[in-house]
Amino acid sequence: MEVAMSAAQDVLDLVNRWAAAEEANDPALLASLLADDFVGVGPLGFVLTREQWLARFGNGLVNSAFKVEDPQVHEHGAAAVVVGVDAQETSFGEWDNSGRFRLTLAAVRPADRWLVASVHLGPLQAPAGPPPAAE
Repeated sequence: MEVAMSAAQDVLDLVNRWAAAEEANDPALLASLLADDFVGVGPLGFVLTREQWLARFGNGLVNSAFKVEDPQVHEHGAAAVVVGVDAQETSFGEWDNSGRFRLTLAAVRPADRWLVASVHLGPLQAPAGPPPAAE
């Protein structure tokens, strides 16, 4: 008898499939993983709709490597938040966009499967000043 996977395992599977679709530069596979109202935020703060996110590959984006490192799943019923690091080797046209970025991914389960509702990528760098004091 097969044991059902926990929500966290299901969400990690979704994250791995999403990263594999990004690495394969496969908008059709990626489309099957994104919620209809998906929103993506890039590392420079730009915001893309689902259609714009999928169109990146036809507009010059090429991922040579794309991995999610140290994903931590925070379950919230039919939603989950994953915080990790996106390590990617990426170019956009003639520009190298490779790097390591803080990843926040929101997953939702509107029916029988998990979907990526939102992705937010931010730079990983040390703050300019001392860390804020704990309250």
